[in-house]
Amino acid sequence: MSDEDDLEDFDPDQEDLEREEEEKETEEGEEDRKEGEDFSEEWLPNPLTEDMMKDGLSLLCKTGSGLAHAYVKLEVKERDLTDIILLRSYIHLRYVDISENHLTDLSPLNHLTHLLWLKADGNRLRSAHLDELPYLQIASFAYNQIIDTEGISHPRLGSLDLKGNRIRLVTGLDPQKLNNLHTLELRGNQLESTLGINLPKLKNLFLAQNMLKKVEGLENLSNLTTLHLRDNQIETLSGFSEEMKSLQYLNLRRSKTQARRPSMTTCGATTFTSSIRHRGHLLLSLSWEQPSSVTGSWRWGERCGEAPD
Repeated sequence: MSDEDDLEDFDPDQEDLEREEEEKETEEGEEDRKEGEDFSEEWLPNPLTEDMMKDGLSLLCKTGSGLAHAYVKLEVKERDLTDIILLRSYIHLRYVDISENHLTDLSPLNHLTHLLWLKADGNRLRSAHLDELPYLQIASFAYNQIIDTEGISHPRLGSLDLKGNRIRLVTGLDPQKLNNLHTLELRGNQLESTLGINLPKLKNLFLAQNMLKKVEGLENLSNLTTLHLRDNQIETLSGFSEEMKSLQYLNLRRSKTQARRPSMTTCGATTFTSSIRHRGHLLLSLSWEQPSSVTGSWRWGERCGEAPD
């Protein structure tokens, strides 16, 4: 079996993905683990070495025509690395974990054209920019110093994690190039607007812990099922559209809109819910800052009078 056949058959670990989704839907948001860290601190040069590679390489697989073999997985996290230029010659790598280091430059990864999975959390990156990687499907750049979303154009990318950075505006996310992106994590940034997230295939959007005051530019996300807006400054419930017909879960906990808590109607739904019904499509779950006598999330069935889950 060739490299390309293996790459075509790649399927992310479903349990890991489900576990990540559960973590994102917890009541309490994850605190920024980078808080108080001195980003100006200088680190002594510590490049990736052949000895580190020997320790971190695993998963022997066939390459090319199937007559040769190479290790395709690398884990070199928490090594205080400042340079990964050595990776340029390891072109068969498919899974790379370089998290919790001191990296500022990921350009050596441009040579890894078979890369499927990348984790670069907890470094000193200012950008997630990489050349187009044709097979990259999962990429995480959480808890860096990234200031924009430019230079992300991987055609098979399905999940992108940029939480815990310094992004104010979303720019450069081309729906034509990111037509497989279904999950976008932007929690814990400095976002002032939801403009720029025009990604019609998007299903899960996490925008908690930002500085948003309203929802805008999401009207055409017809496949969106989950929208997290917890811990923002949302003042208005405008910005929802009848085109958002797949939306099932909306989290508005600890937003300014909580001052207008919805009142329960006789059929178990709320006046708020009716304001974001999309021609018969009703949210299945709404998370709201509720009175102390009510716990959990309100859930509604399709029919009036149906008991909550």
